[in-house]
Amino acid sequence: MILTVTLNTALDITYRVRSLRPHASHRVSEVTERPGGKGVNVARVLAALGHEVTVTGFTGGATGRVVQERLAAVPGVMDALVPVTGATRRTIAVVDEQTGDTTQLNEPGPMVTPAEWSAFQEAYEDLLPSASAVALCGSLPPGVPVGAYAGLVRTARAAGVPVLLDTSGEPLRRGVAARPDIIKPNADELAELTGSHEPLRATQDARRRGAGAVVASLGPEGLLAATREGRWRATTPTSVRGNPTGAGDSAVAGLLSGLVEHLSWPDRLARAVALSAATVAAPVAGEFDLGHYQELRGRVTVTGEASAA
Repeated sequence: MILTVTLNTALDITYRVRSLRPHASHRVSEVTERPGGKGVNVARVLAALGHEVTVTGFTGGATGRVVQERLAAVPGVMDALVPVTGATRRTIAVVDEQTGDTTQLNEPGPMVTPAEWSAFQEAYEDLLPSASAVALCGSLPPGVPVGAYAGLVRTARAAGVPVLLDTSGEPLRRGVAARPDIIKPNADELAELTGSHEPLRATQDARRRGAGAVVASLGPEGLLAATREGRWRATTPTSVRGNPTGAGDSAVAGLLSGLVEHLSWPDRLARAVALSAATVAAPVAGEFDLGHYQELRGRVTVTGEASAA
């Protein structure tokens, strides 16, 4: 079982409009709702790849009930969310059909009390013995300590469970110091962490700060990985237009599934890049186009070199 942690779960709502214009009224042509938050998106993709996944984090209020109802309909995903008094947040993605651009609006999430945070930590520790790997994903809701991910990384490492961290800002900086097996920042998050805007130098610096491997999302330019085994760059043959929401989460699912399947780093990166591109091509955030993924998988270019033994 793979465990995904989404402390700030969400109900992802996607609106499609013909053309998004500031200060104007719009007719929405289509509305979709999905259980969301980064780790939930990761879990959905992992389940579609055939893995058993357990989702944990926080849920609360009417929105939280909708998230759990929708999550129950996803085959292969088990709900281990911890209840809180506050209401689960909503995220709004507005897709401009004319340009393909997406505008994202993210609510902050519920206020989590110290007692609720303690209850989550206990639930997390109980789930780890059954986990083959864990992904810690996304923002922290109000009330959760800024060093929360660092503590969760250390708990996973103490249990002997490989851990991937995908967050940003101060939670990422503190989390890296706890020595996660993998981090997956985007280019901006990596630059904020290291102070360097040169991706290769920044990935190496992030490893020196404690990460076992650093896989940086570079948007249309693919993934750049710096690991103990070597350095690689993975790219698709053509850029993909569409909704990029959830593309990074699909890359995390590719990396995590490759880890538990004991794939080589080049194969993990090829899977992650193909999944990410197939998610951009899908009409709804947090899902991927299976046909596009299968077509792209064999066309991803991975260059680089393994480290000397």
